[in-house]
Amino acid sequence: MEESLAKVVCVVLLGIIVAVGSVEGNTWCVARSSSGFGAMKSGMDFACSHGADCGPIRPGGSCFNPNTIQNHASYAFDSYYQKNGKSAGSCNFNGAATIAVTDPSFGSCRYPSS
Repeated sequence: MEESLAKVVCVVLLGIIVAVGSVEGNTWCVARSSSGFGAMKSGMDFACSHGADCGPIRPGGSCFNPNTIQNHASYAFDSYYQKNGKSAGSCNFNGAATIAVTDPSFGSCRYPSS
């Protein structure tokens, strides 16, 4: 009986965690600062070739500067993440990305929030 109760509690807690994870709220997908150049570049290339809007990180784009791999990868990762309904699996890029709750937008560079 005790084991059954423990299973029920686990299932309920898992349901709460899933529900909280899907609560409306702004989240963004950004590059981990600890990720290496290759991981960020590979993830960015994937995102840009699979539906992310990477125009803003091209030369002359509103998010081109600063011209760094972390800046460009973060924008590409987030665009991909937003276009895929903010599903947790769309913000990984082989461990190069993480979910952020603080808007990474700066200056004229605006990250989409939905």
